[in-house]
Amino acid sequence: MPYLLLAPCDYREEIRKSRFLAQARAISSAADAQAFIDEVSDPGASHNCWAWKLGQQYRFSDDGEPGGTAGRPILAAIEAQGFDGVAVVVTRWYGGIQLGTGGLARAYGGSANKCLQNAERQEQVPRTACACHCGFAELVLLKSRLAEFDAVLEQESFDVEGAELQLAVPQPQIEGLRRLLADISRGRSRLRIIE
Repeated sequence: MPYLLLAPCDYREEIRKSRFLAQARAISSAADAQAFIDEVSDPGASHNCWAWKLGQQYRFSDDGEPGGTAGRPILAAIEAQGFDGVAVVVTRWYGGIQLGTGGLARAYGGSANKCLQNAERQEQVPRTACACHCGFAELVLLKSRLAEFDAVLEQESFDVEGAELQLAVPQPQIEGLRRLLADISRGRSRLRIIE
């Protein structure tokens, strides 16, 4: 089960006189990732290497380090920790001692890994898009009970009889929410799965 990052986090480490700072943040798009990278990259540092993963999309950069020694190990750390929708930037201030390609990969990947190990995380629950029409009399009760089913109200639009709700519901909770909706509306409202 993939994890979501709940709060930004960072990790600092010194390896053979080079200082490393790993910073991670949740992202919801490639533009979010780029904005984070631009925000935390230090122009005075030797290298600002990064990776991000969002669903099946991913990108990484070695920012001048030898190919495959920074961006790919950071991406491997993201995947090893089971995160999705996250970007990690590892900034290096060179300390005068060469680390070699293996040492660089361990330093960048290790910093990213330790940063994410300590991060606040939450399991990402796959949800199904559903919709229903609910009368005004039942609307408040239904909305107050959505949390019991881990359902997320994504959109609502009102008409003269009530509201059309668009929900994101975990698959195992759909049947229970269907029963609740039928009970409180006395069978007038039905939960529909949106294909």
